[in-house]
Amino acid sequence: MTPPNDVEVYVEELVLRGFASRDRGRIGEAVKRELARLINEEGVPPALRQGGEIPRVGTRSFEMKPDSGADAIGAQVANSVYRGLNR
Repeated sequence: MTPPNDVEVYVEELVLRGFASRDRGRIGEAVKRELARLINEEGVPPALRQGGEIPRVGTRSFEMKPDSGADAIGAQVANSVYRGLNR
């Protein structure tokens, strides 16, 4: 099977607890940017090559420095999701 040229990823819900509401939108945008970058540079994860829905992606927890900005937080979330899709 030939891998798809275009991949559309739709995240129905991203739960962010413990963050200020003003940061949630910026974190979500950072997640989208980093996930797109990972897919473009590292390739489409096997879980996405088959098409269809993935009801839940198992991710691992990670620690954030207290002064981490939205971009750093979003990048770590995206990396965790990407690793989850490659399992």
